[in-house]
Formats: sequence, structure tokens, C-alpha cells
Amino acid sequence: MPPNDRLLAFAITALVIILIPGPSVLFTIGRALSVGRRGALRSVVGNSIGVFLQVLAVALGVGALVERSSELYGAIKFVGAGYLIYLGVQAVRHRRALADSLGADAPTLAVRRRHLLDGLVVGVANPKTIVFFTVALPQFADRDAGHVPLQLLVLGAVFASIAVLCDSVWAVAAGTARQWLTRSPRRLSAIGGAGGLAVVGLGVTVAATGRKD
Repeated sequence: MPPNDRLLAFAITALVIILIPGPSVLFTIGRALSVGRRGALRSVVGNSIGVFLQVLAVALGVGALVERSSELYGAIKFVGAGYLIYLGVQAVRHRRALADSLGADAPTLAVRRRHLLDGLVVGVANPKTIVFFTVALPQFADRDAGHVPLQLLVLGAVFASIAVLCDSVWAVAAGTARQWLTRSPRRLSAIGGAGGLAVVGLGVTVAATGRKD
């Protein structure tokens, strides 16, 4: 375990970073508008699992490789951006089916798993996060205490837990707004399309920004 003072310092740092609206928040809001509150919450959980997998990669030394290799960084970035664009396009294409889904039965297990998997892929395919973890996590570990990889995993679990709580608030807020605004099928279709376009825009932004080396 990291020392309590470092653990607290990291938790505060993580909270500040997570509270600043960024790609994760935009993804959550877009998903809430396109697939609803519960689907967005499942994507939030999947996203945090993906983030923790990145922490695991950092603990195993893979994060340093991504930080040093512009080719690997770029490959991960474009995979993540491409998947975001795919999700957004799918939401726009199927926006007219949203009205039917409101009166339908609960989503099947396959659909629920898909929401979780979508979030996981987006979370694990964000190279900026893994580079952040590679640089920041070791600063809060105590090498003298030993078991540094385990300390990194604990810090990563703290980050992922805070992310789940904060992003869930966004998912609930956006999902509640979606329900309030969806008094007519036409308006619901427009909202779903707007959520899809937001996710597409996020994918384009991810692809267009980042390291140039």
C-alpha cells in the first residue's frame, strides 16, 4: 500500500483531474443522450475497467513503451478515435429507433454487455491516459516501501473508483435531461442524433490532437 499521505494526495489530484470536463465526460454525455441513462452508466463502468487495464499495463512496464513510441501511441490513438466515430455514427443511424426503445422491454444481456464493452474499448484505447499514468503514478509511490507495482495498482484503483462516481453523475444528469426532453418521438430522435454527433466529434478531436513526434 502507498503511504496514507501519498494516497490522499493522489486521490485529491485524481478528483481535480476527473472533475475537469474532458473526453470522458463528453463520451458519457453523448452516450446518455444516445442510449439512455442505464446504458451510459454501463459504459461508465466499462470505461473505468479500461482505465484500470491501462494502470495494469503501466505496472507491467507497457506504459513506458507507449510513452516512448510515437508509432504505438498513434496506433492506439487512432483505434480509439475510430471506435468513437463508429459508435457515434451508429447512434445517428439508429436515432429513429429510440422512440420504440422507450416502450420496449428491458435490454437483453447482449445489449447490456455491448454497452459495457463499448466503454471498455474507449477507456483502454486512450493513449493520453496511459501516458499520464506512466508519468504521474510513480510520483505517488514509495519505492522504499517496496512492492511498487502493487502500489501503482492501488493508486489506479483509486483513480478508477473516483472516475466511476464522477462520470456516473454526468450519466444520470444527461440521462434525466434526455427523459425530460423526450416528450415527442421527433425530439427524441433529434436528441439521440445529437448525442451521436457529440461522440463523432469527440472521435475526430482525439484523432486530430496529441503528440506530433
